Amino acid sequence: MIFNLSIVLSLLVASVVSAASEGPNFIFNGFQSANLSLDGMAVVTQNGLLKLTNETRQRIGHGFYLNPVNFVNSSYGVSSFSTTFVFAIISEYPNLSGHGIAFVVAPTKTFPGAQPSQHLGLFNDGNDGNTTNHIFAVELDTIQNIELKDIDGNHVGIDINGLISEEAKTAGFYSNNNGEFRNLTLISGQPMQVWIEYDGINKEINVTLAPIDIPKPKTPLLSYSLDLSSVIKNSSMFVGFSSSTGSVSTSHYILGWSFRLKGEAQSLDISRLPKLPRKKQRSQVLTIGLPLISGGILLLMILGIVHIVRRKRKFAELLEDWELDYGPHRFKYKDLYIATNGFKEKEILGSGGFGRVYKGVLPKSKLEIAVKRVSHESRQGMKEFVAEIVSLGRLRHRNLVQLLGYCRRKGELLLVYDYMQNGSLDKYLFGEPNPSLNWSQRFRIIKGVAAGLLYLHEEWEQVVIHRDVKASNVLLDNELNGRLGDFGLARLYDHGTDPQTTHIVGTLGYLAPEHTRSGRPTTHMDVFAFGAFLLEVATGKRPIEIRGMTEDVILVDWVFLCWARGAIVEARDPNLGTEYVKEEMEMVLKLGLLCSQSNPMGRPSMRQIVQYLECEAPMPEMGSIETSGGGYEGFDDLAMSYNSSLDKAIAYSTSSFERGFCHSSDAQSLLSGGR
Repeated sequence: MIFNLSIVLSLLVASVVSAASEGPNFIFNGFQSANLSLDGMAVVTQNGLLKLTNETRQRIGHGFYLNPVNFVNSSYGVSSFSTTFVFAIISEYPNLSGHGIAFVVAPTKTFPGAQPSQHLGLFNDGNDGNTTNHIFAVELDTIQNIELKDIDGNHVGIDINGLISEEAKTAGFYSNNNGEFRNLTLISGQPMQVWIEYDGINKEINVTLAPIDIPKPKTPLLSYSLDLSSVIKNSSMFVGFSSSTGSVSTSHYILGWSFRLKGEAQSLDISRLPKLPRKKQRSQVLTIGLPLISGGILLLMILGIVHIVRRKRKFAELLEDWELDYGPHRFKYKDLYIATNGFKEKEILGSGGFGRVYKGVLPKSKLEIAVKRVSHESRQGMKEFVAEIVSLGRLRHRNLVQLLGYCRRKGELLLVYDYMQNGSLDKYLFGEPNPSLNWSQRFRIIKGVAAGLLYLHEEWEQVVIHRDVKASNVLLDNELNGRLGDFGLARLYDHGTDPQTTHIVGTLGYLAPEHTRSGRPTTHMDVFAFGAFLLEVATGKRPIEIRGMTEDVILVDWVFLCWARGAIVEARDPNLGTEYVKEEMEMVLKLGLLCSQSNPMGRPSMRQIVQYLECEAPMPEMGSIETSGGGYEGFDDLAMSYNSSLDKAIAYSTSSFERGFCHSSDAQSLLSGGR
């Protein structure tokens, strides 16, 4: 009897030890009683949904299994594991999203310093890609970021220590019937299931995606060979989910989740998963109780009609059939009116011949915006103008001011931008009292604007020529990063084609000499203006300073004279004192001269400029562009070109779009960014 009892106890202990060696094995068909650690915006809803983010923009949410997992196996490195989950991404707009979701294996459940938007709540600009992160993730990404080398705006990727995917595929699945690939839209709002499997022996990762109403496809969407031992080195790792929102309101949900170490994760019971919420629009009429007395009903009807008529008149907008395609980019006048407190004087950020710019906060999203009100009396060119506004609104770069959309009402056009807390760069260079930017901040701004122009010229789907690069059109965010704004004079055309416009537009002092002859915009003209911008930032002086009726000082000539006598650094802004890097200052001033050549083919491209600024390529020798007379090529006739082009520039409208509906006669841009 004692012998039999000892055998039973031994078998029981062996069974417990064997079960423990298999590692964590959990399944959540809904999360009401789940053992989770929540961070940021993440919550568990009443019906059991894990809601990682809500409709608030620029926010982060994390949901992790509370207990650590020991992936380390002494025999072959990282143990095999398997997980499956059902997710859904619901966006405010059907074709726009605020970034996606990532399944994560990480040494921590929280990520201090992580940023929203493209960083997915996991990394920031400083640590993205660091090998010390020890993070493995599978991203379900809904936005294409050029700087992260995303393949498209609807993809699944395998990430190691950063968000530049090791392997990525467009979201979809392979049919079990005929092997045909079928696309899936991650932001459709429909629930989808993901299977992630790691084979610790063969060192292979498989990722499979499918709608929840079909079985697991036999062919994975992604298969990638990788030994996770180089990533997962800590015996205490955590598994869970991370997501973030961007400039578009988006909610991220996890409906169910199963995980197993050293085995296949249990199948989720789809029928037991919680239901996703549905947007319900309540009629204002139903919220008003109907009076029981006929006289009261009649009185309410009269008051209601008067109220509606007044509100319609107050918030009346222009809406034509061709604008229906631009619905997500069109703001309601009522929302902008509320955001700016009725366009009160105290909300004004700036004003000029083009109109006034107001600060506002959108009532629903609480997003800070800048709203420009521009008068227009004619419909001439309006359809083409709005089409270009919408196109420019699709630009996405950290060094460009985001154009969010527009609104038309009676004789007004309202343009909506991201709000830049620190205003325009020119007030820091030329304002009173002394400018407050040190050299390190100025150099970072220069590199940021250069990166933004490179994106416009070469990295977007079309070529965008800005045509008004200058310090007053460079806005500073809350961290004093430079963002190029004011796309009112910009022209778009396809790569490999030539723009057809011949209007002379821009600001005197930044106009390339060839522009006054042909009026045809090219990227070389932006480079010329960028050269003037470089000299502005480095010297603290404007491109042309009028000192009297007969005396004008042209900045590029003055810097050239300093270089000619071997003392180019003496042209620096005296307010900097000795607090600057001599090599950087000399490079910026010389680069400003290179960009200011009258021969457009002699100017460097924006890609070359970025390489010079990042020290990825050596600067060309300045002597190679000297003329036989010793003078800087084109500089003698450059000053003359400014005088001769002034009358021509005034004779033309400031933009092909402004003609016919803009009262402004000054050279300010119609679309200058929010201050």
